Amino acid sequence: MGSLMRYWSIRDEDVIELVRRKYNVVISPDQIAKARGLEFRISWKKAIEVARAVKFLTIKQAEEYMEKVKDLEAPVPIKEFTKKQAHHNVPWDGWPTAKWPAKVADAFLQVLRNLENNASYRGLNVDNTVIVHASASRGMRIRNYMPRALGRATPWFQDTVNIELAAVELPTELVPKKFSWARVLKSI
Repeated sequence: MGSLMRYWSIRDEDVIELVRRKYNVVISPDQIAKARGLEFRISWKKAIEVARAVKFLTIKQAEEYMEKVKDLEAPVPIKEFTKKQAHHNVPWDGWPTAKWPAKVADAFLQVLRNLENNASYRGLNVDNTVIVHASASRGMRIRNYMPRALGRATPWFQDTVNIELAAVELPTELVPKKFSWARVLKSI
């Protein structure tokens, strides 16, 4: 099957089990909304960090956060891919590595708006819908070659990224009330 990604990487049963373990709530498959974006020409490493940052936020909070990242007002914490990364003055304690990936935030905004539309189409309350699964995986590789002198050529490939989000409508008392930087760091 390779990178065709014909099927979701997470099934409804896995989402139900994840919500049962994390929130101690039993849900039905009717309370799940999913969205997927394929073959975005963005950075794979930055997409993974943004996926970690939006996980366990409501759809509205994630959209607001991605708008701020896109406008370069709010940074995304960088946890895994920190080699040769600069430290910044960030609004949280304990992890000074951050980036402002505007192009990745724009791609995530497209998928978040699709997720919001899917949730409202299924009859879910969008204000109580929390993202419980966010993943970014490598898509297909766009092959290209740069011509060189004496008939040679250098490969100049471009990777693409697939984004997948799954959200669940939770009871009001379990929904995160307010977006906070400490919450983003704790979920990473």
